Amino acid sequence: MATLDLDTWWPDLFEGMDDAAKVSIKDTFAASWHEGWQPNREDVSDLIGYHRGTLSFDEYMARAKARALRQRAGA
Repeated sequence: MATLDLDTWWPDLFEGMDDAAKVSIKDTFAASWHEGWQPNREDVSDLIGYHRGTLSFDEYMARAKARALRQRAGA
């Protein structure tokens, strides 16, 4: 069975984070992943940025919306 190892796939994004923070990030994506969503670096990086305070909520949401629109346009 596959596991959601975001911190193994992109260890540089998780540098300096404690285990509790890593688990929090993974848990945020877990339900979508179990339903077939494939994690990508941009989504993970943006959530970590929001978690660390380098992205505001509005910036985080704007990036997610722009990514969804790009994906929809390409589908």
